[in-house]
Amino acid sequence: MAWQETVEQTVTGLGFDLVELDRSGSGLLRVTIDWPWQAPQVGEDAPVERFVTVEDCEKITRQLQYLLQVEGLEYRRLEVGSPGIDRPLKREIDYMRFEGHVVDLTLKAPIGVTASDVSANRKKFRGTLERAEDGVQWQVVWSDAPEVKPGVRVSKKRVPPPLQALVFALEDIQQARLAPIVSFKGRQAPGAAEVE
Repeated sequence: MAWQETVEQTVTGLGFDLVELDRSGSGLLRVTIDWPWQAPQVGEDAPVERFVTVEDCEKITRQLQYLLQVEGLEYRRLEVGSPGIDRPLKREIDYMRFEGHVVDLTLKAPIGVTASDVSANRKKFRGTLERAEDGVQWQVVWSDAPEVKPGVRVSKKRVPPPLQALVFALEDIQQARLAPIVSFKGRQAPGAAEVE
């Protein structure tokens, strides 16, 4: 069994999900963990979000130190942490969990010629993650309108540019992450109105 599988079994055995596993040439072994998430059933409220604590990271670190010593894996430093605000999206359940959030996508290949204003050689997109109309694929929806700066008045007569959408399958994605948008008002559910 490869050491990666052993690390994953250890992390999941302690009740966490392995989000990312990275080993650098300098000897750094980085393990990113998160609490498992399950989609709410029809009619249920969304589950309460649990966050990884320092104690959780310490628990995983202690267990992995013993395991890696037994496995004889050479490393200089072990780093266990939470995914952070720019969490990677790798599996279908990650996309389901963060539907409605703003994401950064990088495609494996440019989108090619389209009947829209989107450049044919474009590979990177930032927009709101949604389920596509077919119920199988996903889409990212965005507007090319510049963001309005705080304190700037916007004319009510101004016509906003139309929304654009890119439909994709998970196998088309090279990398997907939550967009690192920082709000000092705390976390809000996607689409929640800001109250001032």
